[in-house]
Amino acid sequence: MDRKVKTVSHITVGEFFERHGESLKLSPINSIEGFSKKIIEPSVNRPGLALAGFLDHFAYLRIQVLGNSEVDYLNALDEPTRRERMRNIFLENLPCLVVSREAIVHQDVIDVANEHGVSIFRTPLSTMRFINSATFYLEHDFAPTTTAHGCMLEYRGVGVLIKGKSGSGKSETAIGLVERGGALIADDHVKIRNVNGELTAYTDDFSRGFIEMRGIGIINVTNIYGLGSIRPDASLDLIVNLRPYSDLNQVDRLGITRETEDVLGVEIPCVDIPVAPGRDTARLVAVTALELQLRRMGYDMAAEFNNRLTEKLAGNYTPPNNATNSW
Repeated sequence: MDRKVKTVSHITVGEFFERHGESLKLSPINSIEGFSKKIIEPSVNRPGLALAGFLDHFAYLRIQVLGNSEVDYLNALDEPTRRERMRNIFLENLPCLVVSREAIVHQDVIDVANEHGVSIFRTPLSTMRFINSATFYLEHDFAPTTTAHGCMLEYRGVGVLIKGKSGSGKSETAIGLVERGGALIADDHVKIRNVNGELTAYTDDFSRGFIEMRGIGIINVTNIYGLGSIRPDASLDLIVNLRPYSDLNQVDRLGITRETEDVLGVEIPCVDIPVAPGRDTARLVAVTALELQLRRMGYDMAAEFNNRLTEKLAGNYTPPNNATNSW
C-alpha cells in the first residue's frame, strides 16, 4: 500500500540540544549563535587527524566530539598553533563541538568557535558513552517515518497493527486484546519509523493510552486496566486487516500462502480476518499473533498439515508417536 513517507535531511543543533540535551547531560559553554547550524549526517566524529592538520576526508557534516586524547593533544600545542588548527576545522562549517568528561577547554578555542558561530558543549559522559548514545538518538531523528490508520498493540511479544474500514471493529478488537494481557500502543493515528530495517510503531505523547469506542466515547485505557495496559512503542511484526464477512471466499483458508505488506521498504506479514456479528475477533487476532511466534521459532502448522496431507495421498503417512504434540 502506498503511504506518504517523511524523510529528514537535517536537524539543527538547537533541535538536537532541545531533544537530547538533558539525556546526554549537555551544557553549552559559549554563544548559542551556532544553534541554527545544521547536522546533516546522523553520526558523531572524533576529529583527531583534522586537529593534526590533515583535513582530507574530514567528516565535517557530523557532530564533533573531543575526548581525552584530542584535549591532551590541543593542550600540548602552543596558543598560535592551537588557534590555527581550530580555525581550520571551524572553516569546514561543522555543526557543533562536544567535549566529553567535562574536560577544560582553552579560552582561545572558545574565542575561535565564537568567531565562526560554532557552539561548544560539555558533558560529563565518557567519550564512547556519548558517541553511542548520541548516535542512537540521531538514528531515530533521521529515520524515515510514515503513518497508518488503525490500532497498534503488543500482544505476547508481537506488535500487531489492526486495520480496517470505519466501523469494522478495530477498537473493540483492541480492547479485547488488552483484556487478554495486551498493551495498547496507539489508536487511530499510528506513527511508524524505520531504524536500520527495524520498524517501530508509536504515537504522540498526548494521545497515548486513549482509545475511541464507538457509542461510548474516549476511553483512558490506563485508568481502567492499569499501567501494564499501555506501552510507548513496539516493533511492527504483524498487520491484521479486518474485512467484511462477505469477503470470506477471498481469504486464504489454509494459511499456506503468506501475504506481506511493504512498510517503509520492509515486508511485514499480513493476514485478512473476516468479521461478523458473534465472531470473537480479538481471539482470532490473538491466535494469529501466537501462530506467528511459533513460525518464528521454526514451526509452521499449515506447512505440517500440508505435508501430512501429501504423504497421506501418496500412501506414505505415518502418525507421530505423540499425535497431540508432534513438535
